Amino acid sequence: MADRIREKMNQLRLEADESSAKVEELQAKVKALEQENLAKEQEITSLSHKNGLLETENEKLDTNIKDLKKTADEGLQHGTHNETLQRRLQLLEEEAEEADKTLRETNEKLRQTDVKAGHFERKVQALENERDQWEGKYEEMAKKYQGLQKELEDLQAEIGNI
Repeated sequence: MADRIREKMNQLRLEADESSAKVEELQAKVKALEQENLAKEQEITSLSHKNGLLETENEKLDTNIKDLKKTADEGLQHGTHNETLQRRLQLLEEEAEEADKTLRETNEKLRQTDVKAGHFERKVQALENERDQWEGKYEEMAKKYQGLQKELEDLQAEIGNI
């Protein structure tokens, strides 16, 4: 009978050790995911800042394009000057298109990062829930272990009294 109790205690110890290892593993995963989430948030901040800069640059370029178009319209009499302005206008339009393209790409990256951040937040929440469950099981097993330990001590005391 004492052997069965020892076996049960050893089994409970093993289960408690496994539960403890699982909790540590899950905590490490949560920490890694939190760090990854922080990196994603920093990337979002960086992309938002870059987006703002690109929007400002785009507005400047649009204003510059409007000014150059106005100047080009006024200077139709000046052929050479007009050609120069047209080339500058074309360059600015190309830069504006490139800035628009970059802005769209940045917005898409920002959206994707937002989606990923939401995914990782849900994943962290799920892992935290799983960790809480494992901690609850661990505490329950620890209580059972203590109860069995007390029963064993009581049994040993009874055997010692006999």
